[in-house]
Amino acid sequence: MKENNKNSRMKKKKLTSDLTLYFNKNFPVVYSTKSGKRYTVYLGLGGNIGDVFKRFDNLLKRFKYDTNIVLIETSLLLENPPFGYLEQNYFLNGVVKIGTNMPPYYLLKSMQKYEKRFARVRTFQDAPRTLDIDIIFIQINGRNIQINKKDLIVPHAGWKYRDSVKIPLKYMKSNIKSKNKAYSDERK
Repeated sequence: MKENNKNSRMKKKKLTSDLTLYFNKNFPVVYSTKSGKRYTVYLGLGGNIGDVFKRFDNLLKRFKYDTNIVLIETSLLLENPPFGYLEQNYFLNGVVKIGTNMPPYYLLKSMQKYEKRFARVRTFQDAPRTLDIDIIFIQINGRNIQINKKDLIVPHAGWKYRDSVKIPLKYMKSNIKSKNKAYSDERK
């Protein structure tokens, strides 16, 4: 099994031979219960090049200083095999719940800028990457909104078939305790 660099303060739990959960000081964390922002957004994080744990920690630091983003919660992290193109390292994936007033297309452009700051290069579909940020869900007043455009599909296409999204979402404290699960309408 090919693995990402590990932080010595990281705890792990093996789910299967191919799936491992990781916990550290930033994953999982509940920062606040409400953001005071118009949109609640679930972002999927992924990466499999270099020290992805450190990169995720650095991304959270940047989010904390971004006045357009309020951190609400982070999931645990999941190490899992790649799909599509299989000749690459295992991926580390997680989910970050944020609040923002950025409309969906501005949010998309903002997340693409973050990817570039962390050296993301788009070569081909399912290629290895330093950082991938996907918009999984966008909510207004607790209700999922849908967008189906060429460059933005929300909820994210195929999310319900990906352990890399479903498992971190399942373990988020707000989804465990809340009757208003982000993805409850989508699973039916």
